[in-house]
Amino acid sequence: MLKLHLKSYPAALGVSLLCVVLAQAQAAAPAPDNGSLDVEQLFAGTCGFCHSDGGRAAGRGPQLMNSPRDDEFLHNRIKTGKQGAMPAFGESFNDAQIDQIIKYIRALKPRAG
Repeated sequence: MLKLHLKSYPAALGVSLLCVVLAQAQAAAPAPDNGSLDVEQLFAGTCGFCHSDGGRAAGRGPQLMNSPRDDEFLHNRIKTGKQGAMPAFGESFNDAQIDQIIKYIRALKPRAG
């Protein structure tokens, strides 16, 4: 019985860590009301867990660079999330800040080098 428990420990730990990271991402501190965001830093600290290389590559979430989705879709997805896939950030960011995030996504280019 102990061997079974030890074998399942890495998987249980991984799931637990994933839940903690997702909960932290969902509970991101609201940005200042003045609307100013450092979106690149935001991606590194909050979004980069799922959207690799600052949104330039697919990870747990899709690549955002060159996304075929329109701005309205992206705005809604950031604001309301997708159950089981992406947390909602409507409590953390206002509409103007979400628009800044979309502007960042639209400006993404492959890294040089």
